[in-house]
Amino acid sequence: MSKSLVLEKAIKFALRIVKLYRYLSDEKNEYVLSKQILISGTYVAKRAKEATQSESKQGFVNEMHIALKRASETEFWLMILHEGEFLDEKPYDSMNNDCVELIKMLTSIVKTSKENV
Repeated sequence: MSKSLVLEKAIKFALRIVKLYRYLSDEKNEYVLSKQILISGTYVAKRAKEATQSESKQGFVNEMHIALKRASETEFWLMILHEGEFLDEKPYDSMNNDCVELIKMLTSIVKTSKENV
């Protein structure tokens, strides 16, 4: 099986999201937004993984498109956590940069894949 760079990055990002969830719930006693970002941030990797095992090109495109939507949602929750002062500037910038990188990769994959379906 060939390696998927976007899947590897999505998994690493998901693991960072899990750590952020722990921090938000343990240190900041924040339970609502932390759950939202946990769900959206880990779903990016879940959908990217499902795309790599898709039985058709259309299935691949659909799963990557859902991963893209979840990455965009995660970017939104990161912004809310930052603006709500639950997440300081440095960790926000680092996680947001990773999220934006995933969004760019997924956007490119979806556009290119749609052209080839």
